Amino acid sequence: MTDQRTASRQCGQLAVTCSGEPVRISVCHCLACQKRSGGPFAAQVRYPEYQVTITGESREWVRIADSGKPVENHFCPQCGSTVWHRSRPHADAIAVPVGAFADPAFSAPWFSVYEQRKHPWVEIVGEGIEHSDR
Repeated sequence: MTDQRTASRQCGQLAVTCSGEPVRISVCHCLACQKRSGGPFAAQVRYPEYQVTITGESREWVRIADSGKPVENHFCPQCGSTVWHRSRPHADAIAVPVGAFADPAFSAPWFSVYEQRKHPWVEIVGEGIEHSDR
């Protein structure tokens, strides 16, 4: 049987259920992710789109990334929380904020990116984490 995890945000109206293993768990220190998350970095997990079921109503806001490619942010129209997003070149994957799973035992990140914008007091530690400025 495939493991499933369900992520939702404050009001619970919009939820994302992910099956199987993720393709990436990362933290991003870019300024856009800091603004999206409201924290000094954002932690997200990516699943292939075919492993994701989305229930509830969402609204979309698109921004252009540093790469010049669009990033689709999907948020709950009731509480305003971002529940999932998709970015290029990962168009076939759905990214979900790790905190939306409300699971303190969620796996540690594999990647830490945009570290040139990392707050000096933040330290991302763990075995095997790849650190990069991009």
